[in-house]
This record gives sequence, structure tokens and C-alpha cells, in this order.
Amino acid sequence: MIHVVFQTADVSILQQAMELEPSLQGEVIEIKDDFAVGPINNIDTAEGWDARVNWWRSLLENSPYGVETAGSFDDRETVKTLIEKLDSDAAEDVWIWMGQNQHDVCGYYWLMPQLKAFQGRVMVLYLNNLPFINEKGQLFYPSCIHEILPKEAVKAKRLNRAITLSEFEVDPDEWKRLTEENAMVRILEGGKKIASKEESYYDAEILKNATNDWQKASRLLNNTLNRMKVKTGDVFLMGRLKSLIEAGRLEVNGDISKGWKDFEVKLFFATQLEIPTA
Repeated sequence: MIHVVFQTADVSILQQAMELEPSLQGEVIEIKDDFAVGPINNIDTAEGWDARVNWWRSLLENSPYGVETAGSFDDRETVKTLIEKLDSDAAEDVWIWMGQNQHDVCGYYWLMPQLKAFQGRVMVLYLNNLPFINEKGQLFYPSCIHEILPKEAVKAKRLNRAITLSEFEVDPDEWKRLTEENAMVRILEGGKKIASKEESYYDAEILKNATNDWQKASRLLNNTLNRMKVKTGDVFLMGRLKSLIEAGRLEVNGDISKGWKDFEVKLFFATQLEIPTA
């Protein structure tokens, strides 16, 4: 059994679940890229893939993660290894774990066309609008795999089902549509429906958390990440924050070419007038 997840924190949850339930034992593979943001046109070609990597490098510059993060992994090689394992062992199957968020679902759509030859051996567990119990014994609806407890992940295995032949026909077309639209932002509108949005989609969230007083850019970033309902990654969001500075929507004190903690921002006066008070 090979488990596929799309977020680093999911790996630990599944490993802990395996300790509780031996029938879940298997390798956990992570698809690392976040296909919910950035260019995806022609990424099945070397040129398209390199363009995406270079886009990530431009955002990672002066980040806490470093520019080299963009080249530190290659999801194409991860999938190549996965396919080799499936080819070498006819009894092996794959379980794809998805939370109800655009990061996981876009990763699923990218992966699907590459596994079509293994229909019947590819399973999916999708936490689609389903309740789980948290550490306080309360019901809640998780959006990510790592939000559930390991013992709840054991229970989630009952959601496991084979991806149908129909899905293997339809879902690759969905990925093709998204690559042709090639938007900078993709969000989940329910079920597995992904909608393309403009690059500025999250800008209103940043401006909503900005104030008339100076604050560290890193603090504004964290406040926005914690309060926004439709989530995205911090690297992309910081890129949008810098774009708002360049567009004159935020004032800056310090050098934005340095680290995230090395400059402050506040609302530009004209922007203050545009933001509703209620």
C-alpha cells in the first residue's frame, strides 16, 4: 500500500495512524508543489515546468525558505518512482488522501492523468464536508488531512474507494481546462469544483488586516493567514503583499528586498478611504 498526500503535515498524521492500525501500513509519498497557485500551462513539458520553477524562485527570493527551495524537489520524479513501483508489483495499490481544500484537489487533478493505466488500483479518501471529532471531543469539519487526529484517520479509511473509470476519463479533462485557463489562483468551490481566479484574489484579505499604523510585514502576513477563510501559502501571499506595495496600496518603511521581518507596512492613505468600516 502506498499513501499519497499533498501537504507535509499530513505525513505525520498517517504515520501515527499506522501505529494504531497495522492494516494501514505502507509508504507515505508527498506531492510537494502547490498547484493551486502559479502558472501551470504546458507543465507537462520541460519548458513549462522550468517556467513554473522560475516563478517560484522569484517569490522565494529573500524568504525564510531560500530560493533554492524551488529546485530542492521534483514531483515528476516522485510520480515516476511511484509508477515504477506499481509496474513492478501488480498487488500494490495507491491511496490518495485529500482534504477539502484547493491545494489537495489541484494536486489530485495534476496526478490523475499520470495514473490512468492503473485504474482499479488507485483509491481516494476525500474528506468532503464530513464531520470528525477533535481533541476536545467536539464535531468539526476539517479542511485538511492534518487537522484530524491519528485515531480519526484510522476511521477515515472507511471512506476509501476506487477511483472509477468515469473519473479517470473526466478528471484529466478538468486538469486540461485549468492548464488552458492558466490563472494565477485556483480555489475550491465545493466538491471537486476548482475555479480559476485573478492573481489579485487574495489582495482584499491583506488590505483588510493592514492598519493605519506601521507593523512588520511578517506580522501582517501571519494575521492574514490566520484570519482568512480561503487559505493559501505564505510565500504566494507575501508576493501579493509586495505587489500591493509596488501598486501604492501599502506604504513601506524599510527595504522589501531584504527579509520578511526587515520592513514595515501600513495602509496608504488613499487605500484607507476605500476600505469599508463596517
